[in-house]
Amino acid sequence: MFAQQNIVRVTSRPTTHPIDDSACSRRIVPVRWASYFRVPRSVAPQNISMTKLFANKEIAIMKFKCFALLTSVLLLAIHPSAVNAEADSAYDVVVYGGTAGGAIAAIQSARMGKTVVLIERGKHIGGLTTGGLGATDIGNKGAIGGMSRRFYERIGEHYSKDASWNWQTRDSFNSRRQVKGDKAMWTFEPHVAENVLNTMLAKFKVPVLFSERLNLNSGVKKVDGRIVSITMKSGKTFAGKMFIDATYEGDLMAKAGVDYHVGREANATYGETLNGLQIGHAVKHQFNKAVDPFVIKGDPTSGLLPGVQPQPKGVDGQGDHRVQAYCFRMCTTNVKENSISWPKPENYDERQFELVLRNCEAGDTRFPWHPTYMPNRKTDTNNNFAISTDNLGMNYDYPDGDYATREKIIAEHTRYQQGLMWTLANHPRVPQAIRDHFQSLRLAKDEFVDNGNWPHQIYVREARRMVSEYVMSQQNCQGQKVADDSVALAAYTMDSHNVQRYAKDGRVWNEGDVQVGGFAPYPISYRSIRPKKTQCQNLLVPVAMSASHIAYGSIRMEPVFMVLGQSAATAAVHAIDDNVAVQDIDIKKLQSRLLEDKQVLEWTGRRPVPSILIGTLKGIVVDDRISKRTGQWIESRSTGGFVEFGYLHDGNTAKGEMKAVFRPKLPVAGKYEVSIAHAPNPNRATNVPVTIETANGTKTVTLNQRTAPKNGKLKSIGTFQFAKGTAGSVTISNSATNGYVILDAVQFVLVP
Repeated sequence: MFAQQNIVRVTSRPTTHPIDDSACSRRIVPVRWASYFRVPRSVAPQNISMTKLFANKEIAIMKFKCFALLTSVLLLAIHPSAVNAEADSAYDVVVYGGTAGGAIAAIQSARMGKTVVLIERGKHIGGLTTGGLGATDIGNKGAIGGMSRRFYERIGEHYSKDASWNWQTRDSFNSRRQVKGDKAMWTFEPHVAENVLNTMLAKFKVPVLFSERLNLNSGVKKVDGRIVSITMKSGKTFAGKMFIDATYEGDLMAKAGVDYHVGREANATYGETLNGLQIGHAVKHQFNKAVDPFVIKGDPTSGLLPGVQPQPKGVDGQGDHRVQAYCFRMCTTNVKENSISWPKPENYDERQFELVLRNCEAGDTRFPWHPTYMPNRKTDTNNNFAISTDNLGMNYDYPDGDYATREKIIAEHTRYQQGLMWTLANHPRVPQAIRDHFQSLRLAKDEFVDNGNWPHQIYVREARRMVSEYVMSQQNCQGQKVADDSVALAAYTMDSHNVQRYAKDGRVWNEGDVQVGGFAPYPISYRSIRPKKTQCQNLLVPVAMSASHIAYGSIRMEPVFMVLGQSAATAAVHAIDDNVAVQDIDIKKLQSRLLEDKQVLEWTGRRPVPSILIGTLKGIVVDDRISKRTGQWIESRSTGGFVEFGYLHDGNTAKGEMKAVFRPKLPVAGKYEVSIAHAPNPNRATNVPVTIETANGTKTVTLNQRTAPKNGKLKSIGTFQFAKGTAGSVTISNSATNGYVILDAVQFVLVP
């Protein structure tokens, strides 16, 4: 057993294996034994036992090697340094981080004939893909190719067998994530995903080291701008020609001296509109009832409840240190015999959940989570609504934290989420309907069996993000800027979970949520997954890659990390073969190989109706998302001709109960022409009341939203005198209207 654990001598030889790996074994360790003893595969099947190995006449010579190995073990007991050098290994490619992206990077390196090792600090391969995130987020699945798609096709092959369905029939499972005729399966149980990844790793004989963590103090050795070796806390050292950091946290990247950023950049940094502080956009996953934030209701001097911060300072778009909230993607089931009761954590403190209880008592009857059904009557469960599994504001120290700091944060998130679940399922102040719901779905007994049925991976939505010569930004997502060195496509909405919970006007609010889509899949630049040449010449970073906070919120999907992992490994191999830095490889050659491996680098499918960008309009434009609204407006992009990300409508209901105030910040006093965007359609109201608050008083006009503007993109409602600053406003109401009322944007153009 000693050699199996410490002497890693698996050599990945050149292979012609296709991506199809249906015949591969799930066992990894027996292959390591066979490789160490140099047994021909004809006489060393992957499941060979040591007894049979020594009984075989064809390999009697192995007895001497076994004797030598046992002698080494005895020498180590006498003098530990006797065989320590055996633990130090050299590879062509060293992959640090056993995420799904890291696993695919290691496999691709082996497929291309290079020696490779995959180092994982935990006990499981796959990160979030095997850690509970079975409801695959990607947007347009046509953007996913290569080994990433092959992984999901292997998931599909697993579930095509009747034997894989033990808690329901195959025909009884439906998922909106499935595409008709697609061989890939995008919804799956955690253990199935882990088995598939292990199978793929075993086929290509990739050695995997578990429970090995980078020494954060002196674990990266660099010479002349290149990483020579990395050393673990255990003392093991791994030399390599190329290194891939596939961790969510970007530890290897950071310790190699590469620039990175933590938190939200200001909008001004990259010319964005959705970065930084986002109070105006935080309309989803929001409190819909007034909940008192103070320890003693109504008494600000009593302090704030746990988890509530003072009102944030600054204005929307201002940068800060905050990162979007983390949680665990729980796997629950409604099969009683396959579930366990919600655990009540040690040191459970009811005060930590006072806000939850008050929210229930205020009348919020929504079930505060989002379970998506997986096969076999299980779920992937995510955050939802005002207060849920996201532990807001408790992860700011995680990205740059040492291992002790991170373990403390993970433990706190575990206590919070388990305590939340127990509270919602059992506390008498929770309405009976909510308690019944949370008793109907409980943790699956046959998942995460070595971790108390709790996910082994916390959902690190973002941590460090590299800053290279090319930073992916909001403009890339929306097609205003297109990378010409594509190595992958991203296709998801620009998505940020809330980052903090704060008190204002005697009630609680969430801040940070942004969900803006409506764009086609877009290219990810090769330059965004490798550092600046002056900082490191043999490192690739496919997970903690170079992107702004809001762009990373679109890119950070597990299938995309797998695609980027394959692209990074291919680039590493090319750099080795051509004896150049990763910054100097032939991009066309790289793209040609990626296309050969069935990656998708350019989107040729249908594109959404383009919107009107605020940057193309004159004057001051106030979008609907930063208007101050009353009532439950509904988001839509059904009718083209809208400004920026879509528009809101009243659902043609609740007449007289809904309005929105558009308040500009005008640079000078004077006359301004006011125009309104409203995406015209025959079902719109013809009599929308619009009230303009001017320097000369208040005036009301009626707007016909069925007809398009005669000239230009927005419809003018007149010219009015306004004071400098924010005194003026435009209010749109649905009072007594005869159709759908639209909120989109209001434009103020100074008249010379």
